[in-house]
Amino acid sequence: MQSAEARAKWEKENKIETVDSDFLYQYDNTALQKFLQTKPWTKDVNHFKKVKISAIALLKMVMHAQSGGKIEVMGLMMGKVDGDTMIVMDSFALPVEGTETRVNAQTEGYEYMVEYLSLIKDAGRVENALGWYHSHPGYGCWLSGIDVSTQMLNQQFQEPWLAIVIDPVRTISSGKVELGAFRTYPEGYKADDAPSEYQSIPISKIEDFGVHCKQYYPLEVSYFKSSLDTALLDLLWNKYWVNTLSSNPLLSNRDYTAGQISDLSEKLEQAENQLAHSRMGGGSFALPDKKKDESQLSKVTKDSSKVALEQVTGVMSQVMKDSLFNIRVDRKV
Repeated sequence: MQSAEARAKWEKENKIETVDSDFLYQYDNTALQKFLQTKPWTKDVNHFKKVKISAIALLKMVMHAQSGGKIEVMGLMMGKVDGDTMIVMDSFALPVEGTETRVNAQTEGYEYMVEYLSLIKDAGRVENALGWYHSHPGYGCWLSGIDVSTQMLNQQFQEPWLAIVIDPVRTISSGKVELGAFRTYPEGYKADDAPSEYQSIPISKIEDFGVHCKQYYPLEVSYFKSSLDTALLDLLWNKYWVNTLSSNPLLSNRDYTAGQISDLSEKLEQAENQLAHSRMGGGSFALPDKKKDESQLSKVTKDSSKVALEQVTGVMSQVMKDSLFNIRVDRKV
């Protein structure tokens, strides 16, 4: 597979659209200031509903997230707003310390951020900081309690502000970028109890996810590119493509896969215990418990199908690389 073909496949899988560059790159500071003065997000907590991310910003964030391995990394995004849409034009990494449970932006990170924002203004970039991104290696795209507190604080003083979470491990496993965009509700706001879209959460993270999942809401995410991005996108893609070719998802994600299987085992055991308990209970409460158990089993089924699909994707990737790059010479006996 040639680099151009792989890039076309990547753009198709992530639904990256080619758009009119004139509209996206126009920056009207007067209109922006007028918009900021009206503060529509104070009247409607769900004012921002969509996020458009440039292919350049997407690649930079994914490559940065993958470079962190099992450690969380963090960066900032540049862009603008247009009505109910937040447009991410660019991103840059921050030199921060990260652990498997949180990202801490220390003094060096803040100093770097201030200096970077000052230098890009001198270089003629007019976009403002629009939000932050960080990685969740192997455990999905959602906001933890620390993330919710960070985003809520930023929305109080730096609106409009966006939070993006990337899972680099699942991105490698599935071949498609695993990314989520979120905004938090004001403190004390009670969100609707409507069930959110199901996603696979490790059993060790379910409690943190469940406690805070109603304190924020997801935004619809789409990706775009334009003719003005071509040169820079080519350079970024060449680096991303080389890294993809040189990596083996079956080996690089073996710890993640083992963890997923162990997690499935625990979830199956919980579902089995709940099912046995509901059968012993009987009576008028049997039907609700049965529905709950079936729901639990269906979630485990979805998780197991996801793990299997990721493994099949990894095997197919390695078979394709083997057929393309390993030369075989037939020998006659």
